[in-house]
Amino acid sequence: MTQLRSGVPQDAADITTDNARHFSGGMAATLLSAVAVLFSGFSLWDTTLKSADLRVYVPRVIYYAAPYTNTNFEMISIPVTLSNEGAQTGTALHMDLAVTDPRTKQTKHFYAAELGVWSMERTRTRSYTGFAPLPLEGRSSRTEQIIFYTRGEEEKPEQIIREVGPYEFTLTVTPARETGGLGSLLGQQGPAKPISVSFERVLPFYDARAFENGTIFMHAKDWTSSSNTAPE
Repeated sequence: MTQLRSGVPQDAADITTDNARHFSGGMAATLLSAVAVLFSGFSLWDTTLKSADLRVYVPRVIYYAAPYTNTNFEMISIPVTLSNEGAQTGTALHMDLAVTDPRTKQTKHFYAAELGVWSMERTRTRSYTGFAPLPLEGRSSRTEQIIFYTRGEEEKPEQIIREVGPYEFTLTVTPARETGGLGSLLGQQGPAKPISVSFERVLPFYDARAFENGTIFMHAKDWTSSSNTAPE
């Protein structure tokens, strides 16, 4: 049978082809709309809703001092770079450092106390900024010279770093509780997991006289930086 379309006879083959063309066009438009919606959703998540994602980077050289005799006080200074790969603001609430002597297997703990370049002269005049939680806006980074001090008089041994050679470090950054992002929308707020980076630095020499004016540097054996994003 034939049907008339605008006065022109139309057989079954024409009708089938015409319907298929309309169906194909409709499917293409639907798929394009779906892709646009998915892209818009991903863009919204990536630029607005993605939770803070902190990364930590440690340079190849750090600094050490043990300026006081007959105490367990030691100072380790590390220029730390933090970056936030998420869209929401993230905050490094506090930082802790564990130092292990691989020869004795002893570990001593330190805490982030102040910011600045350490020296005995600056210590006498208290020319530092006290450590406080460090906020990072989404897609941003910052670098701070973090000064770590011995965590209390009970920490042993009296001096963990003295013998020439390698030492093992673990720097742990504890983020503040999440208050935004997709987890907030879903009612899944909670404390963020600490992030840490482990690295080795070598003490090339030891001379206590260096602490009268400055520090002794400790370097990576392969002269490379370290990060929690690097493969183990």
